[in-house]
Amino acid sequence: MEPYISVKNVSHVYPGGVTAIKDINLDIHEGEIVAILGSNGSGKTTLVKHFNGLLKPTTGEVKIGDLNTRKERISKLSSHVGYVFQNPNHQTFLPSVRQELAYGCKNLKMSEEETDTRVQRAIELFQLHDRLDDNPFDLNSSQRKEVAMASIMAVSPKVIVLDEPTTGQDHKGCKRVLELVKMFKEEGHIVVLITHDMHLIGELNCRTVVMNQSEKIADDHASVVFSDKNIMAEAGLQPPQITHFANEISHFDPNRTYLTVESILEWMEANQEEDVKVGTRS
Repeated sequence: MEPYISVKNVSHVYPGGVTAIKDINLDIHEGEIVAILGSNGSGKTTLVKHFNGLLKPTTGEVKIGDLNTRKERISKLSSHVGYVFQNPNHQTFLPSVRQELAYGCKNLKMSEEETDTRVQRAIELFQLHDRLDDNPFDLNSSQRKEVAMASIMAVSPKVIVLDEPTTGQDHKGCKRVLELVKMFKEEGHIVVLITHDMHLIGELNCRTVVMNQSEKIADDHASVVFSDKNIMAEAGLQPPQITHFANEISHFDPNRTYLTVESILEWMEANQEEDVKVGTRS
């Protein structure tokens, strides 16, 4: 199957000669959730900004579907790739939630009927019925981020990019982000996460790409990446706390990477049953 996002030998050099990403190859297929990890300055955000044309390759090629991003306007690419910024204030500027939800559709010249249908669906998915007349800036940070996501969902691009979606969120907000990512996937979207949130990636157990010093140094399942101490050390990353805990306890299966509390509890339950059997036999 052909990838929907295709990055071929892409490098990007900023004015002044700073190489932000170097010779990156990456294919992303429909139905995937992909986390892009790396310390600050590693190149992860620069890479993802090539997906919607915010940046153009200095060398190499990026294709979204059959569109070459070098040749297309951001306005056209935005119907294929929706980008939810880390700070929702950077993309929220209209006086009501209702207007925010409709803005992207109107900007893409959709008919009034199509716009109304898409906005209504976003309202239903995000349960925004009671907030439609609110000014987004009267909402808290978590609520504004949901409005930003809903406005992207109304456009319904194939790819949804979430830039640090859990930053500034409390436990309830982080749990909601996890639910939304799963919902996006169920709705048929590719989800690309730029994040430092190892717990979120552990809960999703998704494909994980690691950037370090402008280069891609890993691309595998989260359980594989998080268990590779050399990769994690090279990128200056720490696995989820629960994974670190399991790695330090000799009783756990050394051939398995534990990403969530649930996986630890499953191990404990299974081994408790085994202990009972051994005790019964003795």
